[in-house]
Amino acid sequence: MTLVVNGRTVTTDADPCMRLLDFLREGLGLTGTKEGCGEGECGACSVLLNGRLVNSCLVLLGQCEGATVTTIEGIASDEGLHPVQEAMMEAGAIQCGFCTPGMVLAAVALLQECPHPDPAAIRRAIEGNLCRCTGYVKVEEAISRAAARLERP
Repeated sequence: MTLVVNGRTVTTDADPCMRLLDFLREGLGLTGTKEGCGEGECGACSVLLNGRLVNSCLVLLGQCEGATVTTIEGIASDEGLHPVQEAMMEAGAIQCGFCTPGMVLAAVALLQECPHPDPAAIRRAIEGNLCRCTGYVKVEEAISRAAARLERP
């Protein structure tokens, strides 16, 4: 099976019934994707699959043949952090950090689809990501900051 992970083509003979989450963490050493609940409820395992936000604990590796997967490790560039990552740090939206990768990827997915989200759209975008530390206010602020930063030429 072949898929593209963070811009790199990966060929594997791993069990197609393995969860994508386990393949990323154990097979590729990409531990930024977290396992929180294992049931698709918390968003800690969020990744972009063909540009769409998914819970990697609910996706089988066999479903990823020919797909493009982006994890938290894949959104920064040689120029530096992604604007969402920068805004999360600036806004103080990072507490324990466990939910942060999923929150960041939810924000990236939102801003790719809707570059000028209103507060309600931001709340909807992160509603699948559970956080016990931040209270979400700083996360929403960070996503608004990132949207403003991304719209500048």
